Amino acid sequence: KLCEGILNILEKTTNTSYQAACLEALRILSRDKKVLVPVTTKRNMQILMRLAKLDTVEDPLARVSEFPVIVEALKCLCNIIFNSAVAQKLSLELNLAAMLCNLLEKCKDQQLVDDIKCFDLRLLFLLSLLHTDIRLQLRQELQGVQILTQALESSLSVRWTEEYKVAEDRDRPPLSLQETDCAIEALKALFNVTLDSWNVHSENESHQFRYMAAILRHCLLTTGPTEDKTEELHSNAINLLSNVPVSCLDVLISPSSQEETDIKYNGMDMGAIQILLDFMEKRIDKGSSYREGLTPVLSLLTECCRTHRNIRKFIKAQVLPPLRDVSSRPEVGTTVRNKLVRLMTHVDLGVKQIAAEFLFVLCKERVDSLLKYTGYGNAAGLLAARGLLAGGRGDHWYSDDEDTDTEEYKSAKPNINLITGHLEEPMPNPMDEMTEEQKEYEAMKLVNMFDKLSRDELIKPMGVRPDGTMAPLEETVSQYHTNKQDSSDSD
Repeated sequence: KLCEGILNILEKTTNTSYQAACLEALRILSRDKKVLVPVTTKRNMQILMRLAKLDTVEDPLARVSEFPVIVEALKCLCNIIFNSAVAQKLSLELNLAAMLCNLLEKCKDQQLVDDIKCFDLRLLFLLSLLHTDIRLQLRQELQGVQILTQALESSLSVRWTEEYKVAEDRDRPPLSLQETDCAIEALKALFNVTLDSWNVHSENESHQFRYMAAILRHCLLTTGPTEDKTEELHSNAINLLSNVPVSCLDVLISPSSQEETDIKYNGMDMGAIQILLDFMEKRIDKGSSYREGLTPVLSLLTECCRTHRNIRKFIKAQVLPPLRDVSSRPEVGTTVRNKLVRLMTHVDLGVKQIAAEFLFVLCKERVDSLLKYTGYGNAAGLLAARGLLAGGRGDHWYSDDEDTDTEEYKSAKPNINLITGHLEEPMPNPMDEMTEEQKEYEAMKLVNMFDKLSRDELIKPMGVRPDGTMAPLEETVSQYHTNKQDSSDSD
């Protein structure tokens, strides 16, 4: 009844202070799903859309006194659409996404509209998150990618020096809280709209994604008002970069002829890549929520390294520098390599797979190189999954430049334990002082233990086929005997 009464007042009154007070009350009420039934009708949704200036094609932002009403109406719509499936269906019927894009266009050249723009973007994010049809409509009919990219560009105050290069000012102040929130909402909406965009089908699409990637590079080099806001901004930029076709990610690095940055490699500005590496290490150090917080940046870095040689070489120099000290296990220590090797045996399958894949790509998908940096024990999971337990390399082609081992590594190499990946002191052989009978007794004891575990189906003995894949032990043994008989000389 209270909701109905408020909406009746909103339909009739033109007093902006009354409208704002009623909308504030409705916003609080709309957090409760149980009271949303009377609100989620076509008539009442249209009342809120009219107050949000979404139902008019003329300039709706002429009177500053109306701005608080527009903001409160947008907030109400955010709550209602988030909490009601009926409202989500009505928003498609009422063409709400098109009206929001129209309002966003009108915010472009207006002052004092940051709050309106922010909640407009938030509503577009919610619509594109909760309704796949609206996501498709934004992408194909409403030029959503272009409109949202322009909103992001405006929030970050981007200035261009070249086609895909943004002017970077080292002395620029951090973004304000309002600018940061607008940028974050634009990034989240763009992420939804650009899902499944790995394949670029036209030159125009390629240009649009390169343009976006250049803005995202600037976003990574930008700081927010607080450390947490900066991390949130960078996290959403990384999520969106994961949707950008990998062929368009070359704009993350650019030729650097001037003293623009201290971070260069082969004459290329690597500032944005360094930010990605620092972000990755920070998320590893956090020690929790790896799947949500760490896998996007690891996946992005893996694809960049697989496709762009300069990025791979720069990252490898930081993550896998030439080995000198091999006295400790690869997973022990505080370097980035140590932290990533520890993740290779993480309990979360997705986390350990992407960490291993990242290191494998840095090693140009060469098994011998990966084992050098990680040890066989840590790498076994990846090699088994890829069918590379017998050695070799992955399917992708990489440049022919080879790693050069340090003198320290070369001298230690004969004594390195291949399983653990580090230098071990020679251990005494416990069998040296055993008689032949004792050795035979211990061997049979071990066989019987394995046999019992196998019969109880607690373990399944496996072997490696000649092609590097795993198979039940009986199969690999019979295959070995067959190969041996075929190759032996017959009388």
